[in-house]
Amino acid sequence: MRIAVIGTGYVGLVSGTCFAEMGIDVVCVDKDVSKIERLKNGQIPIYEPGLDKMVAHNVAAGRLHFTTILQDALKGAQAIFIAVGTPTRYEDGHADLSYVFAAAKEIAENITEYCVIVTKSTVPVGTGSEIEKIMQQHCRHNEFDVCSNPEFLREGCAIEDFMKPDRILVGCNSLRAQRVIEALYQPLVSREAPLLFTQRETAEMSKYAANAFLAMKLTFMNEIANLCEKVGADIQDVAKAIGHDHRIAMPFLQAGPGYGGSCFPKDTLALVRTAQRYSAPIKLIETTIAVNDERKKQMAQRIIDAVQGDVKNKKIAVLGVAFKPNTDDMRDSPAIDIIHALQASGVFVHAHDPVAMCEAQKIIQNVTWANDAYECIKGAEAVVLITEWNEYKALDLVRVKELLNQPVFVDLRNIYRPKDMARIGLRYSSIGRPTTNIDSKVPASSNKDLAQVG
Repeated sequence: MRIAVIGTGYVGLVSGTCFAEMGIDVVCVDKDVSKIERLKNGQIPIYEPGLDKMVAHNVAAGRLHFTTILQDALKGAQAIFIAVGTPTRYEDGHADLSYVFAAAKEIAENITEYCVIVTKSTVPVGTGSEIEKIMQQHCRHNEFDVCSNPEFLREGCAIEDFMKPDRILVGCNSLRAQRVIEALYQPLVSREAPLLFTQRETAEMSKYAANAFLAMKLTFMNEIANLCEKVGADIQDVAKAIGHDHRIAMPFLQAGPGYGGSCFPKDTLALVRTAQRYSAPIKLIETTIAVNDERKKQMAQRIIDAVQGDVKNKKIAVLGVAFKPNTDDMRDSPAIDIIHALQASGVFVHAHDPVAMCEAQKIIQNVTWANDAYECIKGAEAVVLITEWNEYKALDLVRVKELLNQPVFVDLRNIYRPKDMARIGLRYSSIGRPTTNIDSKVPASSNKDLAQVG
């Protein structure tokens, strides 16, 4: 079986590579000449654990190919996946579908036999119908079907999510197309992956509904965390207590600095705009967006308060700038808003991230980038942990205290235990948990056994 994947961004490259791993002949096409050349040379343009080895393996096996020529990619393809970007259209908040529609037009002008056009990109309800109209207008024959097959890939775990999915969702209005999709996903279905067929509009809606619900769940916990701080409760214990209820479940109950990334911010906003367009406003998601935006500003003020307000011309150390660990994705990362707000208050920001610093430098200016966490921390008035990379979970906390000008540690991911931080002598601020006081009578040297408590 042969397929084409248009777009070699996160979704396109991961999906195409995983299909090749399943034994399918895959051609990935992109107009970015430099990106395709890098891929041909084994250079992966995104950071995703294990992807580089999987790409190399399937290229060597002759199942994965890269090209800039669409006609070559489409030859003999039984399915063509559109996996181009759908960024937020900043003038009105709608999803920008120009890349999707441009791809559809080019497909229509170049296919010569029956194939299934599949949208992998996250698109608003009704996009499949618009693609179908474009195909009918520009295709020399009507031998095609249009399906929706939204992705549910978590950055940092994308390969596992693709190969061991919770479900494979396909919006399909044609039995002929359904048979193509069934054959394509047979290797996963044979391992008992659920393959769900719905109407096309249902699949499109389901992707947005899933992301909006998860964003709302995170934001709910951040709101509860604020209340926990006022009443003396512990948000992590609250999460355990409610997460054991199977109707709620544990995932996405972690309080933090607000959600970011390539999906939640743009998809929640696009869903709101779609709802407004159809006069069916979604107030819960509108509020979720507003609360999340305000959350990031609150985090900057939390840091300033932890240093007791005197931050002008002071150094603050930031650990982690990617929106989550195991990725270099900076899109809508909370770190961006937090750093900008700190800089607006006169702070000199020093930062470190194991993977995302190159991407961050394209977005955040006037930051001093350190080679490691300890270099970043040295001489700072406070250290702020924003992204929960593994290497930040076992810091030598005695050393951290010795390197800081003030013993202030702001943990926006609740990595450490307040009582241990207090015993070491660090003034510790975390999310939704009681603030601890430093016991100055306990010398740091007697707490070396706590230096790497996570």
